[in-house]
Amino acid sequence: MSERTGLIPMIISIAQAQLFFLALTRVLAILVQVPVFGSEVVPTRTKIGLGAVLAIIVLPWNPLPANVDAIPWMLYAALIMRELIVGLLAGFAAALTFGAFQITGKLIDMSSGFGAGQVFNPAMSEAGGTLDQFFILVVMLYFLLTNGHHVFLQGLQATFVVLPLNQALPEINPGALLTLTSGLITAGVQMALPVVGALFLTDLTLGLLSKVAPQINVFFLGLPIKVWVGIFALSLMFNFFIPSLDQAFKNLGPRMLQILGA
Repeated sequence: MSERTGLIPMIISIAQAQLFFLALTRVLAILVQVPVFGSEVVPTRTKIGLGAVLAIIVLPWNPLPANVDAIPWMLYAALIMRELIVGLLAGFAAALTFGAFQITGKLIDMSSGFGAGQVFNPAMSEAGGTLDQFFILVVMLYFLLTNGHHVFLQGLQATFVVLPLNQALPEINPGALLTLTSGLITAGVQMALPVVGALFLTDLTLGLLSKVAPQINVFFLGLPIKVWVGIFALSLMFNFFIPSLDQAFKNLGPRMLQILGA
């Protein structure tokens, strides 16, 4: 105890610090893959700081005695790789949820003609059309407004319950990874079908118009028409997207555990 302050100094052993950095590795590997937290818009220092805070919160605090032996460095390097793999898998499952809506936005974007104007989207770290970026931003905003980030953080914390630190890597089921990926791709295509269908009917109508009146330049006439049809159809379909958004974000945490074989 310090004679001046009357406080008991807290001694953190090397083994305790090693456990913290193991948890930090997993947390950061998950965070950098989720567009809301890991996009290029978020500064690197903010990501590291958020990861450190979350690692402190989710890591069960069981103070180790100061004389506990540290983990050998060769074994510790293997454990770091283990946590990196676990984090990448869990983060990939979370990113797939946003990937499904990205597929929806891409299909609508290409069908409506907005795909011709590609601009860089820092939120997804890739180029996209105007309508695609608008759709993704609405999805991210809905994710935050409906407390989807709470579900994500609960799933992140659950990974430490299912797969504790400093243990062997469990057997990963490739079938679960493929099933989850195919299911979310199918969901993304299904959500885009109504708008893409409306744009297909527009193309079919313009094709019939070109046969009836060959003197009309259907190509230049069709561009603005498809743009307005795409925007109008998307505005009508937003209410129908809400159940899909709710279901996708509700199951975000369980997907993170499913891909880990839990």
